[in-house]
Amino acid sequence: MVRVGTLPFRLLAAEYGADITYGEEIIDHKLVKCERRVNDAIGSTDIVEKGTENVVFRTCHEERSRVVFQMGTSDAVRALSAAQIVCKDVAAVDINMGCPKSFSISGGMGAALLTKPELIHDILTTLKRNLDTPITCKIRLLKSSRDTVELARQIEKTGVSALAVHGRRVADRPRDPAKWSEIADVVAALSIPVIANGDVFEYDDFQRIKVATGASSVMVARGALWNASVFSPKGKVPWEDVKKEYVRKSILWDNDVKSTKHTLKEMIMHYSSLELPEGKAVIKSESLGRSSAILWGRKIL
Repeated sequence: MVRVGTLPFRLLAAEYGADITYGEEIIDHKLVKCERRVNDAIGSTDIVEKGTENVVFRTCHEERSRVVFQMGTSDAVRALSAAQIVCKDVAAVDINMGCPKSFSISGGMGAALLTKPELIHDILTTLKRNLDTPITCKIRLLKSSRDTVELARQIEKTGVSALAVHGRRVADRPRDPAKWSEIADVVAALSIPVIANGDVFEYDDFQRIKVATGASSVMVARGALWNASVFSPKGKVPWEDVKKEYVRKSILWDNDVKSTKHTLKEMIMHYSSLELPEGKAVIKSESLGRSSAILWGRKIL
């Protein structure tokens, strides 16, 4: 989730029970222009654009064993160069082959790869041969279940550690129901772990989709964005509490203001309205301190 899967949100999801967390998709073109820096001030490891203070990816020791770096790419050599910068600080590197957004597809990345099995093979095998870090990838459903299974089998042969399957086709919209039965077809055809994704909004949905698909694990995006406590077996906590804890972590980890505002707006739009005073104030805020004042009206740290 672009602008959402940053360090504060990943740590928040992990606290509520997420076993593995994914960073937002970062394009290889940007990553190869970066360098690794240790940020002693806040205890993080930063991937920063050379010659600037622009943090492209931030992580920390606490999440080292469970954070997956998600990459957008359309070139095997460039993907390897990018992955080598970050691979020692993450648990795995994931290649996004499911993003349907125009900026991704126009660059030959994301869902554009679904029609290029030879390029998929080149990217994944290049990473596998040259990195010790586990490699995974995520796809969407193709036109037919048979086509999806065939592609999944080809991906398995590259040696990836796991495959995530979003139960929608490229043309489908979020409101269209995820096709769990077609994920089940992939699970039945593969021997590697398959991660099921689509229409998981409550904790009980995790078990429902696992039973329906046979998947080894479950990935959730929008359900976690709206309330990261969806991962808690004790049930969701009030979204207002989740929202405040997210801002607190954003301040602690010096999160990008635009990313923090974007995530807050998504939460508010789901449960409330940006037209109400809180929503309008978040839109106008220009600093994390201002955002915290809006939500608390008092000092929080």
